[in-house]
Amino acid sequence: MPPQRQTQSYLRSLFARKGIAPRHRFGQNFLIDLNIHDLIVKSAQVGPGDVVLEVGPGAGALTSLMAATGATVVAVDIDPSMAGLTAEATAGLPNVRVLNLDALKGKNKLNPEMLDNVRSGLAAGPGRRFKLVANLPYNVATPIIGNLLVHPELNPTRAVATIQLELAQRMMAGPDTNDYGALTVLVQALAEVSIVRTLPPSVFWPRPNVDSAVVCLVPDAAKRAAVGDLPWFHSAVRRIFLHRRKNLRRVLYSLWRDRWAEKAEVDALLDALGLTGQVRAEAMNVGEHIALAAALLRRLGPGTEVEAAEAEAEDAAEQEEEEEEFEGDDPGEDEAG
Repeated sequence: MPPQRQTQSYLRSLFARKGIAPRHRFGQNFLIDLNIHDLIVKSAQVGPGDVVLEVGPGAGALTSLMAATGATVVAVDIDPSMAGLTAEATAGLPNVRVLNLDALKGKNKLNPEMLDNVRSGLAAGPGRRFKLVANLPYNVATPIIGNLLVHPELNPTRAVATIQLELAQRMMAGPDTNDYGALTVLVQALAEVSIVRTLPPSVFWPRPNVDSAVVCLVPDAAKRAAVGDLPWFHSAVRRIFLHRRKNLRRVLYSLWRDRWAEKAEVDALLDALGLTGQVRAEAMNVGEHIALAAALLRRLGPGTEVEAAEAEAEDAAEQEEEEEEFEGDDPGEDEAG
């Protein structure tokens, strides 16, 4: 039996029967343009041998469509009502695992139980490929994509997601633009990124207040190798961009004050990289950020990664540039079903 095509009228009727309604808190705006479902699956090249992580499956339409290709789907929804609808939509399909849990543990870490289910799917057969394919709620899009890109083991071969258009534009931005930030550097340093299609509010029910986009990321093994220590790179770039409009000399000296005898040491490190101390993080290209992170790790020495992770937790409250804008917007378009 082909998957149920979930139109707006179908979803309204289904929700009325179940006595439930879309919940703004969880970003439940359902994708009702059926052609976009097909576009997402096609863009992700979903098929047999794939293990797909879907965060925010909603009523299970995209889940069912991907399962019909022969892929194994791990569908994760924080809302028990939506997890129940996904389970009903995929009942009898042994290649679908529906998990009622938060995809994140805390604010910025991936849920270990979710990852264990992905590992189990990958272990079920040789040559299996891991992919992220989802209508991601806006408020988790950045930590989901960012943490998967730098994960030491579960790095997706392809990620296709519906996200806020402004976030997609940040992923593709260039230096010295308003959209350029830590997420830009992280994504472009590790993957090829493209916008497959922009989406108006009318393709969702209920309609969100902003435009969306289907974005495609293809992680690149050569880029990953060039970056080197991924957790350090992730941490260093995020911390430096907390102070994106301050000059780099001041930022580096302040962040690791106990590691420099004097500011002249910072100048020497930057000079060796061909950078002036007056440059700002937002004006540096991706290659310069990669070189800077590597040079800092060499200069600051062992233990820097741990210290940076601890300091990053303390600095998180100040991170107005990368996260607060999105968490304050209409949250997640896309628990789409």
